[in-house]
Amino acid sequence: MPWGWGWKPYVPVAARRANARKYAQQLEKKQGRKLQPVEIEGRAIAKTFWGKAWCENLEQYSDFANRLPRGRTYARNGSVIDLHITGGKIKAIVSGSSVYQVEVSIKALAAAPWKAIQKDCSQSIASLMDLLQGRFSQGVMERLTRPKEGLFPQPRDIKMDCTCPDYAGLCKHIAAVLYGVGARLDDEPELLFLLRKVDHLDLIQQAVDGANLDAALGADSGALEGQDLEDLFGIELEDGDAADASPRKPRSSKKRGRPKKTNEEKKTSTAGKRTTRTSQKKRNEVAAAKEAEKNTATSRRSAKAKKKPARSAKR
Repeated sequence: MPWGWGWKPYVPVAARRANARKYAQQLEKKQGRKLQPVEIEGRAIAKTFWGKAWCENLEQYSDFANRLPRGRTYARNGSVIDLHITGGKIKAIVSGSSVYQVEVSIKALAAAPWKAIQKDCSQSIASLMDLLQGRFSQGVMERLTRPKEGLFPQPRDIKMDCTCPDYAGLCKHIAAVLYGVGARLDDEPELLFLLRKVDHLDLIQQAVDGANLDAALGADSGALEGQDLEDLFGIELEDGDAADASPRKPRSSKKRGRPKKTNEEKKTSTAGKRTTRTSQKKRNEVAAAKEAEKNTATSRRSAKAKKKPARSAKR
């Protein structure tokens, strides 16, 4: 876009970084918080499944095709000096010819697609076991990132704003921020759920549903043949058709015996034992003293008895 009577002067990358650092220091002092810059090493913006999937999905948007290359350059050279992700919102600061504020709003995932994702992620025993252990299997990750049917937003779900003078809907600064999200997902993939305002724990809750386990067992009938599901998963399983039935208690692998005492009972028992031992010791000491006194008295009487005949002989 023309700047005055011509184009705005080009600002070298080094100068942009210096301006960005200065601005970041001032902002940190003013807001009292540590900024979270996007730092990328090498040419690859993302290196894990989640980050790569986000960037690949981003590049499928034909509406964004013209501005993405410049955005990649800005992301690589450290122009995104702050990136903060909250529920359905991305706020960032990007350095260019000046320093610009970027805000991206992402629509929450509707209930129906999220329910479909949960259902699909609980269709196999392998997926269920991974979910119950807090892991995502390859199949679950692919389902979560499936184009148009996963967690990734579509262009219609995204609203973007930048303080730069570029009139385009997607400027290079916003593009840099969107690539920065991909880099951030490398370290914090849970942010994807936060962006779409869904709870990843719903997947685990869906996994422990008895009906889902039955369906998965029906599909993979030989996967867990001869194994007790409650022992395997370490949880209580309820039958979906018998919700009023009392839940079964999880089985224990330990041998049955006397019930364990609570900490309070242990303390009381220990104190009682100590008191018993102290009382017995005192009784023993008293008995020993009495016995010693008795022996002393007997000795004295014996001594007196020996002395009496001697005095009568003198008389």
